[in-house]
Amino acid sequence: MAHPPPSARPTRVAIVGGGCAGMTAAFELSRPEHAGRFEVTVYQMGFRLGGKGASGRGVGARIEEHGLHVWMGFYENAFRLMRACYQELDRDRFRCPIASWRDAFEPAPFVSVTEQNARGEWEPWLAHFPASKGLPGDPLDEDNPFTMRSYLSKAAALVVELLRSAAGVPGQASAETSSLVERIEWLLRHGQLATAAALAEAMELVRAALTLLPEALTALREQALRLLDAVAQAARKQLAMLTQGDRSLRLTFQVVDLVLAVIKGSLVHGLLLSPDGFDVIDRHDWREWLGMHGASKESLDSGFMRGIYDLAFAYVDGDPARPSLSAAAALRGAMRMFFTYRGALFWRMRAGMGDVVFAPLYELLVRRGVRFEFFHRLRELELSPDATHVRAMHFDVQARCERYQPLVDVHGLPCWPAHADYGQLEDGARLQRDGVQLESPFETRIAGERTLEVGRDFDLVVLALGGGAVPGVARQLIAHAPAWQAMERGLHTVATQAFQLWLREDMRTLGYSHPAGNLSGWVEPFDTWADMTHLIPAEDCTSDVRAIAYFCSPLPDDGSQDELAQRATVRANAVHFMEQELAALWPEVRDAQGFRWDVLAVEPGQQVGAGSQRFDSQFWTANVRPSERYALTLPGTARDRLSPLDMSFDNLTVAGDWTASGLNTGCVESAVISGRLAAHALSGHPALHEIIGYDHP
Repeated sequence: MAHPPPSARPTRVAIVGGGCAGMTAAFELSRPEHAGRFEVTVYQMGFRLGGKGASGRGVGARIEEHGLHVWMGFYENAFRLMRACYQELDRDRFRCPIASWRDAFEPAPFVSVTEQNARGEWEPWLAHFPASKGLPGDPLDEDNPFTMRSYLSKAAALVVELLRSAAGVPGQASAETSSLVERIEWLLRHGQLATAAALAEAMELVRAALTLLPEALTALREQALRLLDAVAQAARKQLAMLTQGDRSLRLTFQVVDLVLAVIKGSLVHGLLLSPDGFDVIDRHDWREWLGMHGASKESLDSGFMRGIYDLAFAYVDGDPARPSLSAAAALRGAMRMFFTYRGALFWRMRAGMGDVVFAPLYELLVRRGVRFEFFHRLRELELSPDATHVRAMHFDVQARCERYQPLVDVHGLPCWPAHADYGQLEDGARLQRDGVQLESPFETRIAGERTLEVGRDFDLVVLALGGGAVPGVARQLIAHAPAWQAMERGLHTVATQAFQLWLREDMRTLGYSHPAGNLSGWVEPFDTWADMTHLIPAEDCTSDVRAIAYFCSPLPDDGSQDELAQRATVRANAVHFMEQELAALWPEVRDAQGFRWDVLAVEPGQQVGAGSQRFDSQFWTANVRPSERYALTLPGTARDRLSPLDMSFDNLTVAGDWTASGLNTGCVESAVISGRLAAHALSGHPALHEIIGYDHP
């Protein structure tokens, strides 16, 4: 560290950015186990925490999100964070409706993708993922499931299960490994792989081979690849015959086809033995890599595959014609998603993400002594003359107040409002009257400036801004450090769009008869939606709300920083989508005159017109600000990511889902892992082996 503090005082840590990564770093550095070793201050633009996960309460206490937020059952680090937070916070369950992590999250086992039928109509394909052993965040009570051998063994077992299900035959005992070579050779010479049952038997041998120690598997590699090719060829013949047949069976064979390509590609590229793990295939696009190893065009164009790209907003410049996703990140994410989830594949929150995640974290950290400086927008990081450390940080102070109290009460639950409390701000009435945008990096009206200096105001810095905002504040760092220059070249982000509907009729009345769940792989401009009706009790709507729905997708990027124009674009996209596409899922939302605009619930006091103007009572957003943009994981960019452990400047680390987290995707788990890594870089804690699933070299 450039300026070690005197031993008589704690080390002062400035965390810039209050999203998932920044709050995780603050949580770790303020743990009681550190015995006050660190004095932590979080500097936050605007009036609320959360980054891309920020939410607010609007009219009728309606929850307003940046987009659709659900957690996955493999988010071990994120769930451990929240479980520890709620346990230490120890809310009174008789006063607060969300007092524990189980109050905050509930399983969401239903997932859908869409396919077009022979008439060109979109139909959802619903999958129910059964509950698995344990809960996310429980201690791991078995061999480490986050290994390539475990992943591939489970992938092969999935193929066996799907094939046996298709054949209608019961499971069988695992193949004996003592005669594995002979049995594979016999099947290759004499096996008739013309039925699903025979394919299942062959895949059972592959699965058995994948459980062997690396040395033994190496000796079997060629036979296993030959058998895989034979199974894949036979499976694709059956897939071709099913093109116009049983739809469910056809989708089953598409999944089989894709998983076979995964297993083969993993063996061909040596992922079991490579010290670089998944990153060996980072230079390939996900679809390209699967196609290299035999996946059929039909499978590559399936709703299942589109859903994976949609989940990662994986479209360059938000253009649906330009899908692009690192094969390494996609494979790692898919393996963890399907083979390491606990409790449920997805978990949904019982209130807004701001209410469930960031309000309790804020309350706990304040209790621990962490300071929060709201309305501080970082303008520039200044290096020392020798370019070894951060000498100063320059902020725009957007508004002044004594000590801002950010939360409001909704049915006993501490929540973030959708707008600042101007009554707490100096000259707040004028700020509100003039429409000063306190969360916008493009706002030029400020209350003043503030410079923090190393040794006087801080010792260490955690730069935890969203990836899109980093290059704009780190020009000096980029100029002096090759690693930061590579980061700038490799960092690609995309704007996103979202809208939410509050409806006066329930989903069944609207014609959607499937269980509530998440759906992806649909049409643009909104390819993903979720039934969020379960949030009605958490709000305070006085209108007759029977259902809530969230929609999101990438926003095609024209480089504009005109937020009003981009919001107008999202509104036009949403209205067009509702008029032209939504009836494919909700048939009863239209009548002879078109979309039934009166189905939208309007709160008292909302002034709206007739027809499509009624949409103005709902919520929509264009996430075009640099800190709101989603960090893409494009092929060949993993090596360009900055690691929180690699401190190019000796008093600065980084945190965020755009960094090298080992997961390298834009999600809560990546951000939490990164925040834990940043804390480790500064304090040595948590130990790296305690960061679940961190497998980056």
